[in-house]
Formats: sequence, structure tokens, C-alpha cells
Amino acid sequence: MNPVRILVVDDSVVIRKLLSETLSGDRALEVVATASDGRIALAKIPLLKPDLITLDIEMPVMNGLETLAAVRKLYPKLPVIMFSTLTEHGAAATLDALSLGASDYATKPSNTGNPAVAIERIRAELIPKIKALCGVAPLKLLPLPGSRPVTKPRVRSNARIDIVAIGTSTGGPNALAEVLPRIANDFPVPIVVVQHMPPIFTRLLAERLASRSNIPVEEGSAGTILESGHAWIAPGNFHMTVIRAGTAARLNLNQGPTENSCRPAVDVLFRSVAAAFAANVLAVVMTGMGADGVLGSQQIRDAGGEVIIQDEASSVVWGMPGLVHASGLSDAAYPLDQLAPEITRRVLRSRGSHSRLDMKTYAASESSAK
Repeated sequence: MNPVRILVVDDSVVIRKLLSETLSGDRALEVVATASDGRIALAKIPLLKPDLITLDIEMPVMNGLETLAAVRKLYPKLPVIMFSTLTEHGAAATLDALSLGASDYATKPSNTGNPAVAIERIRAELIPKIKALCGVAPLKLLPLPGSRPVTKPRVRSNARIDIVAIGTSTGGPNALAEVLPRIANDFPVPIVVVQHMPPIFTRLLAERLASRSNIPVEEGSAGTILESGHAWIAPGNFHMTVIRAGTAARLNLNQGPTENSCRPAVDVLFRSVAAAFAANVLAVVMTGMGADGVLGSQQIRDAGGEVIIQDEASSVVWGMPGLVHASGLSDAAYPLDQLAPEITRRVLRSRGSHSRLDMKTYAASESSAK
């Protein structure tokens, strides 16, 4: 198989050199050219025909967002990974880029004066994303070690759903922007979410989702009592869990060891809702790279809860939902545009009430599920 051809676009000579040497050090990858601004990059694309672009956000002449918009217009299928700083401005610009069609993002090493640390960060964070987006060594969708593949349909518990837990990663911000704004403001249960993102990014993501949604969306904080019709996003660098507090349930945060190389981790959240709510859980695993969420989905299923996933065609990367499916832990798979109606349908059906939710949306979800 030919190596992935990469165009590196960054105004920093140091970063261009660092990325070129580190990425080309992997035999599956080849940096075919670099560019110091967007205008130069756009001129090189038709000549070099790269398989993927890494794109800086802040550049002279033509910045990353302007360049991305032009790339998407001319090359709508070309994968683009934004390379952004771990700052408030960098996080906001990255979310703008994702909404404009960037495939994914990676954060720049905070201290490029330490080459060894910077190289390791690129190897750990950027290279796996490049390979996932370009189909290099595609994930073998075999059951995860430790999971127990299901060989026959289980008997449904038909328990009332009292909480919805969502896990997502690569492609997740846009997927959440499709799902949460379509949840009605009198949704009868709370929603808890893990999106793999660093600090600052998760707060800004929650704020953006809140501005577009009928329900309140916030970054989770320790001690918060869960309320119906409200969603919480796990904060970057913290695991978020749900624990019982008498008749109520509340959020807890911790900085325990990473799981699946992630903090927050979907498995941590899913385990906690299984322990706190047993069969009264609906879990949703959406687009994402890696295996986070598989073992947590198994615990939810073992407790009698339901697990649904985003389908392969609508996922940016079908790693997380694909492994849940391969392990036999998914009750059903749905395209992204059907997830919100399906979540609503399952919650209302389990609770025996249609409340005041949008009946057109409910009827459409019933029709599409048949």
C-alpha cells in the first residue's frame, strides 16, 4: 500500500520541520510538501494531490479558516486536520473549523523547545488520526478483549429509561450539534455526555451547543444534581461519573488514570450510570476513533439497559460504534439524522407518555423505525 501523502500547512518553520520529520518517520506516511500559508497550499493541492492536509489556524495572507472554506468548496472529500493551540482562541477557532467541515483536530505541543516531548505528542495524537481518516490499517471490528460477544438476541427488560448517556469522539462536535438541538425542551430525563476533548474546548463546546438547543447544555461540575431536560458535557481532563444521592443523582468528577488513553472516558461514565440506574439507561455511542465505550456498553447491557449506535455511513470514523456493534452490544444502529428522534421515541415509549414533545418528530421517528 502506498503511503498517505500529506501536505503540511503552517507559518512556523519550526512546526513545519517538526511535523515533516515526525510524520515521515512513519513508513505509512509521507509529507510530500509544506506551505507557509493558505494561498500557497491551495496552489499546491492540484499539483501534488495529497491524501490529507494538516492545517494551522493562525497564518498570514490566508488563515486556516479561510483556507478550509476554499478547500471544502474545491475538494469536499479531502481530509483536513486542524493543528491548533490549547488556548481559548485556539479552541474557539477549532470549533469554527469543525463546523466548516474540518475532519478532526490536534493540539500543538505546548513546548516545542523540548523536541522529544513534541515528537511523542505528535506520534500519540496526530498520527493515529491521520491513519484513521485515510484508512491505513483499518480497525478490525473484532470484539474487544474483555468483552463477551453476544451470539443471540437478548430478552429486553422493557425498563423505564431515566437517563440518556452519550459517548463520542472524532466527528462528535458536529454530531452532537445534530442531536442535542433536536431534543425538545420538556424532554423527561437528563442527558450526560462524554466528548473526547481537552480543557477549554469542552466548555466552549457546551456553550455553543446551548446556544443552538432547546434544552440547557452545560459543562459538568462536581455535585450538580441531575435534572430532566438538561444535558451536561464532561469537562476536559476529568472523568465524569453519576452517583446516587438518596432519591436524586448527581455528577462527580475525578482525575483518575486515563482509560483507552482518554480522560474523560466514555467507559467511566457508562459504568457509573449502569451502577446508578441499572436497567433504566439508554446509552448512545456515536462517531469516534478507538474502543472507548465498548466495555461500558457491556455493563449497561448486563444491567438491562439499552444501547444504540450511530451507523457506519454517517460516522466520520466508525471505530467506537463499530466495535460496540462487533461485540454484539448494540440494540440498533441509526443514521445521524435519525438519532434524536429515536432517542426521543425510546425514552417516551419506555415511560408510557408522549408529554408535550413535538408530535411530528415523534411520528416521523416511529415511521422510520418500522
